[in-house]
Amino acid sequence: MTNYSQKAVENFRDGYNCAQSVFLAFAENFGFDEETALKLASSFGGGMGRLREVCGAVSSMFAIAGLRKGYISPIDDDAKAKHYELIQNLANEFKEKHGSIICRELLGLDDGPDKPIPSKRTEQYYSERPCEEFIKTAATIIESQILN
Repeated sequence: MTNYSQKAVENFRDGYNCAQSVFLAFAENFGFDEETALKLASSFGGGMGRLREVCGAVSSMFAIAGLRKGYISPIDDDAKAKHYELIQNLANEFKEKHGSIICRELLGLDDGPDKPIPSKRTEQYYSERPCEEFIKTAATIIESQILN
């Protein structure tokens, strides 16, 4: 496990959501203070506010890709296409390992949103949830594909 993936897992074990855990592990690289990083990523946990859509770890991976390799011109179609290709490649790398980037599919949940109330973080929660693996994967992909 890399230092980034280890830090991301530690963040998750400290109670942060999956998106916060990943984003916070890399925040200093982009000049974000801890509070700003945590607030920015807070909405994406639970597959976007427990809607169980795109995995929060994946959302943070995409956000970090944008910070490092994103485009800024609204008329530069080549830059947009290059960036979207990167995002699709990142998603595919994650999917190759876990089969999906959708939270509910990763967790084996039914379709639709979950209750907005977060699950209590207990040892049973951590032992039953595969989220740490998703967080490790996202951090590893960021390190190898985005920070290079």
